[in-house]
Amino acid sequence: MAKKAKKKYGKGAAKKVKRAMKKRKSGTLRSGRSGKKVKSRKQAIAIGLSEARKRGAKVPKKKK
Repeated sequence: MAKKAKKKYGKGAAKKVKRAMKKRKSGTLRSGRSGKKVKSRKQAIAIGLSEARKRGAKVPKKKK
C-alpha cells in the first residue's frame, strides 16, 4: 500500500485565501503599507497565505 501524501496547506489557510480572493473580486482588497488596490490574482493569494501564517495555520515557510 502506498503512503498517504501529507497536505501542505491546512483548512485555515484555504479559508484565508478564499476570503482574500473574494475581496479581490469585489475590489476591496488592499495591500499592506501603501494601501493600493490589489488587482493581481497571485498577490491576493500571497496576502491570504500571509494572514494564515499570522494566525498560525498550516502553511509552508516563505521561500527566501
